[in-house]
Amino acid sequence: MTEAASLPNDVAALKRLLASRDETIAQLTAEIARLKRWTYGRSSERMAELMGQLQLALGDLPTPDDTMVATPVATAPDSDRFGDLSAVAEPVAVRRKSREFPAHLPRETTVHTPSNCGCPECGGKMRALGEDVSEMLDYVPGYFKVLRHVRPKLTCSHCSKVVQRAAPSRPIARGMAGAGLLAQVLVSKYADHTPLYRQAGIYRRAGIDLDRATLASWVREAGRLLEPLADAAGRYVREAEKIHTDDTPVPVLEPGRGKTRTARLWTYVRDDRPAGSRAPPAVWYQYSPDRKSERPRAHLRGYRGILQADAYSGYDALYRDGTIIEAGCWAHARRKFYDLFELDRSPLAEEAILRISALYAIEREVRGQIPAVRQSVRRARAHPLLNSLKRWLEYTHSQVSAKSGIAKAIRYSLSHWQALTRYCEDGRIEVDNNTAERSIRPLVLGRRVIPPFLTVVKSRG
Repeated sequence: MTEAASLPNDVAALKRLLASRDETIAQLTAEIARLKRWTYGRSSERMAELMGQLQLALGDLPTPDDTMVATPVATAPDSDRFGDLSAVAEPVAVRRKSREFPAHLPRETTVHTPSNCGCPECGGKMRALGEDVSEMLDYVPGYFKVLRHVRPKLTCSHCSKVVQRAAPSRPIARGMAGAGLLAQVLVSKYADHTPLYRQAGIYRRAGIDLDRATLASWVREAGRLLEPLADAAGRYVREAEKIHTDDTPVPVLEPGRGKTRTARLWTYVRDDRPAGSRAPPAVWYQYSPDRKSERPRAHLRGYRGILQADAYSGYDALYRDGTIIEAGCWAHARRKFYDLFELDRSPLAEEAILRISALYAIEREVRGQIPAVRQSVRRARAHPLLNSLKRWLEYTHSQVSAKSGIAKAIRYSLSHWQALTRYCEDGRIEVDNNTAERSIRPLVLGRRVIPPFLTVVKSRG
């Protein structure tokens, strides 16, 4: 009764209240559907589009019946040369060619020589005629070995002087792990996503007992050894004219509290191969305990160039003085329309997706070309499409409810229009920031597929 009494008596006010509630329910329903799709659905947004294109392509192919009818007409003039094709009852089976294995793999050859060198028929002497060679691929499981360092002591028979060479250095001071074992632990953990407790079980099967605490300490010390390499990679990435960046949350253990908190891993990517550059690509990862805007400012201190990123407001401070130029991501803009289309098959969202797809079709044609060529093609072909898209977005926004999902998606594109269209004026810039998102994928795989990933990431204060 209390809720009913608080409602207005005016019919128009009730209608507005009801419409507002319906819009709120629609927004929440769309958000729930997006989260479900993000958690349980496929990761590729292009899958449905590619399947549709494949279906159209298959539809243009001739059917078996058409092929059988058309073939005799086309081959009739040459029937004497090829003979009577109708006499062939079934196709001849083609023998599959044996697979060739890489030449760098070691070969272990076993020669199977007949036990009797005489002819089994007449007893005559046999001579070599040839040989048949076949290969199989086998696997030798990894194994441990002990590096035993012996340092003889020599003493002088006259003055009793003792001479002995200094002990060789170890990767970890007073540690028992060699460089190869440390590399195996790190690659298994971060490249193959095998957490330390599973590695301990694998090593236990080989008869080596390495507890998880020992492995974790090795990872920590190996990280310190690799810091100079990481710093060199960071300097190389920041020397680029354009950097792609993104970040992802990562759970971090709180020592002594038995719970976790959310930190961030940032990626900075140098990859200009799509613009015809032959410079080697590189990725530089950085950790921060939070997502404050001061984190990317500290990472990119002194950098001058293009930063291609999403619309995270924490990057805004980097663009204020003009030393860093903002470049947007059409993949983010497209994803907002894609989520709406997947929710209710909105024709407006579909129209936006098709228009953006036309921009990507142009990018596929100029991929790998030098910046001048990319810029020329984009100005001639993509620029008119962008102008048409902007007019359509502005008109559509004026026709829909301001609280609707499609209006929200349109406002995102229009509010970042300058950053989204900057690629059309600069051939070095990409149409999206998928380069950075691809570099984040291995981190996400380790975080989502193997929850114990967080057992090694610990806060250092």
